[in-house]
Amino acid sequence: MAQGFSLKDQLFNATSLGQLGAEYAAGLPGLDGEDFARKALSGVPDRSLMECLEWFADCITPHLSDDFPEMADQLEAMMPPPLDPALRDDDFGRFIHAVPGILAVRHGLEHYRDRALDLIHAATRRFSMEFSIRHFLNRWPDETLARMAVWAQDDNYHVRRLVSEGTRPKLPWGRAIGLTPAQTLPLLDRLHADPTRFVTRSVANHLNDISKTDADAVLGRLQDWQGAGAQDPAELAWMARHALRTRIKAGHPGAMAHLGYAAGAEVDVQVRLEAETVTIGDRLRFDVTLQAPAALPVLVDYRIRFAGPVRDREKVFKLKAGKVQAGHPLVMSKAHLMKGDATTFALYPGAHELIVQVNGVDRGRVGFVLI
Repeated sequence: MAQGFSLKDQLFNATSLGQLGAEYAAGLPGLDGEDFARKALSGVPDRSLMECLEWFADCITPHLSDDFPEMADQLEAMMPPPLDPALRDDDFGRFIHAVPGILAVRHGLEHYRDRALDLIHAATRRFSMEFSIRHFLNRWPDETLARMAVWAQDDNYHVRRLVSEGTRPKLPWGRAIGLTPAQTLPLLDRLHADPTRFVTRSVANHLNDISKTDADAVLGRLQDWQGAGAQDPAELAWMARHALRTRIKAGHPGAMAHLGYAAGAEVDVQVRLEAETVTIGDRLRFDVTLQAPAALPVLVDYRIRFAGPVRDREKVFKLKAGKVQAGHPLVMSKAHLMKGDATTFALYPGAHELIVQVNGVDRGRVGFVLI
């Protein structure tokens, strides 16, 4: 989760917390919404983004019933209207509406599981409950999965998305869960033909997570779905590319073949550098020329092997997906910025290497010096 103050300032400012206070006051008789907003805002500067959400839950808890079923009723009464069901994508909701999920975990996990899951069901139509549901998956895996199997057929696409996103093996920022692909793939079987991109993107991301440890399971499922014909072919093709992106970067032969790229195809590759010496902050400019005796779909990536102070490092970058026609060379050009002020990946002077891979197979390499 990003921790920068600028992001917090954008999400949790006087205006947004004032709106939250007004929403809470409208649903909770006797609550002074302005006083709540002031207290909530006072705790923002010294906390990370996720800690702020826990703090907002701390601020509202004294105003709620100690009895969880009644607390859940109060929280549902305080919720804003659901997100627009007519939208189809990128409608994640607002972080300030994460509080019901936090309180469902705090006060409902152990002794009020079913009521807490009802609360999460209502809340995820305002803000994704993907972080909170994972507590229930760990504590009550069978019962929670049974509930999610029902949610996979819910009329609201935010609820359907929660089924996939909440069970992802490697959810960014989310706590680890102990589920296996055998437990989650049946849920994706119900969701893969969803008409909403917000859901199918989550399904693809879920598959990409699984592919990191079990690529064959993902390829098998994609083939099954292709055979079933329940999803629009263009959407399923998009899902497959998204689901296999990590394996494609690694040159996995099965992933390449599923997307129509033959790893062993006959192709000649020439790589030409504009200059063999590049200054940090300038661009590495190069051309790649492909020739083949027969028409050939190609997926061309390139890796840069970066010199490091202790060991070399490699990163993969996309170049082009296209088709080489017999007798007609396919020429690609790239100017890769050797960014010198990146905070997450420092560059060091020394001998580097550019490697071009076609359909997952290394086909050409050339060295250059970074100064």
